[in-house]
Amino acid sequence: MRAADRAIARKNLDKRLNSLRISDSFARPPKGWVRAIREALGMTSAQLGKRIGVTQSRAFDIEKAEVSGKITLDSLERAAHALDCRLVYALIPREPLESIAEDRALKLAKEKLKSTSHSMALEDQRVNREDEERQIKDLAKRLLEKSGSALWEEE
Repeated sequence: MRAADRAIARKNLDKRLNSLRISDSFARPPKGWVRAIREALGMTSAQLGKRIGVTQSRAFDIEKAEVSGKITLDSLERAAHALDCRLVYALIPREPLESIAEDRALKLAKEKLKSTSHSMALEDQRVNREDEERQIKDLAKRLLEKSGSALWEEE
C-alpha cells in the first residue's frame, strides 16, 4: 500500500472509530454481554444452551469464558445468534491512528538523529535546539511518507 493510501486509510478508520473511542458504553458488562442479555430477556442458561445446541453447563461455560476473556469469536457469534443479536467486533485504538503513526515516526526520528547530534556535539558543531526540532519533524514526516511497515521495525 502506498504512503498516501495508508494516510487515507488511517483518516477513514479514525472517522469510523472516533465515536467508539470516546464512549464507554461499549465496555463489556461485569457479567459479560451474553449473560447480561440472557438475563435481561428472562432466558435461563438451559434455554440458551438449547438455542445454541449445547448443554446448560456448556452455555454456562460460554458465559464464564466471555468474562475471563477466553471465549472464541465463533462461540460468541453462536451465542449472539441464539440471543437474536448481532456480534460486532472491533479494535478501538486508544488514540487516533494518525496520532499513533506520527508519534512512532517522531520517536524513530529522534532515535536516528540522537547519534548524529552526539557526534556533532563532540566535534563542537552542536545544532541549536530549534534546528534540531525542525530536523526531527522533517525526518518524521519523511518516515511517514515512505516507510510503511519499516515504521514498526524494532531496532
